[in-house]
Amino acid sequence: MAGEKLQIALYWGAACGGCDVAVLDTNEFILDVHAAADIRLWPIAVDGKYADVEAMEDGELDLALYNGAVRNSENEHIAKLLRRKSKVLVAFGSCAHLGGIPGLANLASRDEIMNVAYLHNPSIEKGNTTLPRPESGVNGSTLTIPEFYKRVYELDDVVPVDYYVPGCPPAADRIKEVLQAVVSGGLPVPGSVVGANETALCDECPRTKNEKKVKAFHRPWQVMIDPETCLLEQGVLCAGVATRGGCGARCPSSGIPCRGCYGPLPGVVDQGAKLLSAVVSVIDSNDAEEIDRILDGLPDFTGFAYRFSAPSSLLQRSVRQ
Repeated sequence: MAGEKLQIALYWGAACGGCDVAVLDTNEFILDVHAAADIRLWPIAVDGKYADVEAMEDGELDLALYNGAVRNSENEHIAKLLRRKSKVLVAFGSCAHLGGIPGLANLASRDEIMNVAYLHNPSIEKGNTTLPRPESGVNGSTLTIPEFYKRVYELDDVVPVDYYVPGCPPAADRIKEVLQAVVSGGLPVPGSVVGANETALCDECPRTKNEKKVKAFHRPWQVMIDPETCLLEQGVLCAGVATRGGCGARCPSSGIPCRGCYGPLPGVVDQGAKLLSAVVSVIDSNDAEEIDRILDGLPDFTGFAYRFSAPSSLLQRSVRQ
């Protein structure tokens, strides 16, 4: 591409918008991106239309960053469209990489979600029975909205993905590294996780680690946290031991336990199971009743351990007959 601008697209699926803001958090670097690339689609910042992308030649885009999970038919349609139009498709951020926080909806059925959102909700008029439908008749015309799927999918459940950039959102410095690698042609082998380390977050966390022996678990607001000592040693559940590094340990450095947004370590199939193994190993008791008492101090463990990875886990979703 010497002498030519790269052609790139950014898209959000089922997401909060934080990954798009993280790109802007690269500050003046975004001007370097503009100098090196034409942004052909970016819903948060550029007035591109789906029809513009559909009119492109296959492979016309050099790079597409897809953030967000796949929750509905629109998300799936654009994922397949960008896959066809892009030489390199990146699952950008936790939701595209692993399913993310939207993936926690897999612990409930579609009917349960609709029931809470539209039928039994304090903000809904009492007695409402209207649910959204993919097609509705309006003044003699047909109004269509995306179909709400039974579950949330990570991006590579729907299309082949070239690279994965973890984080909720990815750290700005890591975003710079990825974009610079695209411009320079320095990307690793396809299928790689980029913008992250191969070792656990604990390895980059500045807190002092000693022998982990826990007699009780606490929520962060329940105790005065020692600013120097490992959070897990203080009985504050931290996912750093089961999570890739690369973010700079920003949360633990600020007194907030890691929630696992950078995903599992290389070779780990199920991040939640890895965290469970770590938690069990630090409980300082052999008495069954005391162990139960200690475990009672944990927050919702499934929601914590699979906060970012439920759709990509062995669990994937709850099953109801």
